[in-house]
Amino acid sequence: MPTPSAFAKHWFASRQWKPFPFQKEVWAAVKRGDSGMLHASTGAGKTYAVWFAALQRFAKSGPVIPKGKRKPVMAPLTVLWITPMRALAADTLRALQAPVDELQIGWSLGLRTGDTSSSDRAKQTRRLPSALVTTPESLTLLLARDKACEELSSVAMVVVDEWHELIGNKRGVQLQLALARLRQWNPQLIVWGISATLGNQAHAQEVLLPGQPSVSVQGAQAKTIEVDTLLPAAIERFPWGGHMGLRMLDQVVAEIDGSSSCLIFTNTRAQSEIWFQAILDARPDWAGIIALHHSSLSREVREWVERALKQGQLKAVVCTSSLDLGVDFLPVERVLQIGSAKGIARLMQRAGRSGHAPGRASRVTLVPTHSMELVEAAAAHDAVAQRRIEPRESPEKPLDVLVQHLVSMALGGGFLPDQLLAEVRTAWAYRDLSDDEWQWALAFVRYGGHSLTAYPDYRRVEPDEHGLWRVPDARLARRHRMGIGTIVSDASLQLKYWSKGGGGRSLGSVEEGFIARLKPGDGFLFAGRQLELVRVEDMTAYVKRSTAKKAAVPRWNGGRMPLSGELADALVAKLGAAARGVYDSPEMRAVRPLLEVQQQWSALPSETTLLAETLKSREGWHLFLYPFGGRQVHLGLGSLLAWRLAQRQPLTFSIAVNDYGLELLSATEVDWATQLDPALLSAQGLLEDVLASLNAGELALRRFREIARISGLVFGGYPGSQKSTRQVQASSGLFFQVFKQYDAGNLLLTQAQEEVLKQELEVQRLEQVLAQIANRQLDLHAIKRPTPLGFPLLVERFRESLSSEKLADRIRRMVGDLEKAAG
Repeated sequence: MPTPSAFAKHWFASRQWKPFPFQKEVWAAVKRGDSGMLHASTGAGKTYAVWFAALQRFAKSGPVIPKGKRKPVMAPLTVLWITPMRALAADTLRALQAPVDELQIGWSLGLRTGDTSSSDRAKQTRRLPSALVTTPESLTLLLARDKACEELSSVAMVVVDEWHELIGNKRGVQLQLALARLRQWNPQLIVWGISATLGNQAHAQEVLLPGQPSVSVQGAQAKTIEVDTLLPAAIERFPWGGHMGLRMLDQVVAEIDGSSSCLIFTNTRAQSEIWFQAILDARPDWAGIIALHHSSLSREVREWVERALKQGQLKAVVCTSSLDLGVDFLPVERVLQIGSAKGIARLMQRAGRSGHAPGRASRVTLVPTHSMELVEAAAAHDAVAQRRIEPRESPEKPLDVLVQHLVSMALGGGFLPDQLLAEVRTAWAYRDLSDDEWQWALAFVRYGGHSLTAYPDYRRVEPDEHGLWRVPDARLARRHRMGIGTIVSDASLQLKYWSKGGGGRSLGSVEEGFIARLKPGDGFLFAGRQLELVRVEDMTAYVKRSTAKKAAVPRWNGGRMPLSGELADALVAKLGAAARGVYDSPEMRAVRPLLEVQQQWSALPSETTLLAETLKSREGWHLFLYPFGGRQVHLGLGSLLAWRLAQRQPLTFSIAVNDYGLELLSATEVDWATQLDPALLSAQGLLEDVLASLNAGELALRRFREIARISGLVFGGYPGSQKSTRQVQASSGLFFQVFKQYDAGNLLLTQAQEEVLKQELEVQRLEQVLAQIANRQLDLHAIKRPTPLGFPLLVERFRESLSSEKLADRIRRMVGDLEKAAG
């Protein structure tokens, strides 16, 4: 049996592996007691770099068997391994378990996520394992136990896997607060972050290890990522977004047929359902060897797919971001991406699912759903080669997360305010938390703030006779534990097969808003099956198999991802090159007919020009503007321009946006050549004008719904009696109005407005886009008919007012007319 210092040497030698220098560097750093960040490409051996570092520092050789005992005593909880996804957690546990078993190390390993069974939870309540793989939410639940200090003070090392997936959201902030608590109990705590795709590594390290001496370890040489594109047989010169790209089905099927095993990534759950069914319809003989994977499917289905994929039993899996991260699927030969990935980091992450082993190349094939995505594909190829990866930044001072944390800590043994304040300020997100903000948060959890003092349900925490702040009410404690976390989505209904004796097998979940539009007998597609709604009862939709030809497809929230700034810049560079007659890739040569029509009728955008087009039609006076700032930025910019123009003369506009540009349409004549002056596109007074230009109150209310749930103002209900989305929204709306009227200084209202600006409208990026515009020359063209770039914006606007059948008819007629004009 090897000594602890030889664990890695023995394990690697038994497999005829040779450790990489970066793995040895991590082992040496942890041996010295250093914390740090490991940056390495997917499949490079990051997991074993950090895991063997932990084993060699903290584990002992062989299990310890006390005298007179038969069973060995396992080490107490020593390592917490934090993962952002449940699927990744189960796979990580398997990877960590293998060397522990082979080397006969006296450690027990366990899993603690939302999928953990009640029996496993009960075992962990009696004794936690030596190493626990868990999520940020489950870690906070452990910290909210009355004996949390006693149970978790033995933790000597925390590993945060896929840190890049957590840093930019409130889940990452929740984890920052949890780490602050663990460091309070063990100042010598070693913390390591693992990341594959980050454009701002120094910031990521500072957020995870604020103010601490730490090391940064770079992995082996950059992994080879091969990016190619499936070129369509014919090019649409007037493309439009919103369809699923199924015209590429035959080519995709041929690619799957020629591969031993592949993943087909889509950007939405609805798209994955449609593509899975289409592939199965095209190749019925593949039933049983192709599968579907997304987060709304039941745990049993997801685990079966992951297991079968690892064992090489599946030819293809159609999936969403549910399989983006670190799950080790060695048999996967290649990856197909349906539609644009919209970001370089996301594309590289997905590519890394293939060739998931050191030294093996990863291959991703892009499948454009419309012609302009060929330019995105060419741009993505260049950006991946140059490793132009998007940065991700931590939110600052989200008070809804802080309020939730206060109640959790009151449950976890109680807290003294001054001590907890010092602890909270060691978390990067709250390093600048003011005394006034802290006092507001304390008052909020104690009384509910100024406007809720009369309601007992909002007196969640109060000091005892020793000054220790605790939760005095068992009912409120139970309610809080059920609401811990920062992932907020619309209420979901469980889907179960209908049976006379009661509910049958569970299929997964679907958002309440979709089911609310169906009546019994209506058909829909889910989990690759044609289903028919039988009845809805107690937040459960009962279904049965259907043979109906026509079926709806559930639409989940979070569908449209905006184009990243890095990909947008690469895209404009490709268009600028085409304007100069350079078509230097298969994708650009394929899309040349479209770009040549654009150039003949108007112009192509470039790095030094801002393209604008004006058109007079029967509908009115159109402006098409192409900043390439992404959908959310264009929404803010369109509203800003419309508002500023209306200040000059009485005008009303309809607005349409996509990732490339925006359209403003006025029924009243507008002299666009005169109006498009530097003042209209200036960043001066941006914040005030954006807030004035939008229905900022409605946007803030939408953000406040999420904030109300995270902060514990609104309770979603107990299992089996959840509140409907409408009830939760009504409750949130009532609080919003009460605070506005009676408690205008409530900091949650301020937070809602800030989140609208930062997240929904991306004001910082809008400011950057306006700065770019100021440095570009306006290239204004009066056009006779919609151009290939303008046509998709018309379709976006029509989509709001026409049914899908009428929209398809109108698009068909318009494309026919435009193609005729193009010759």
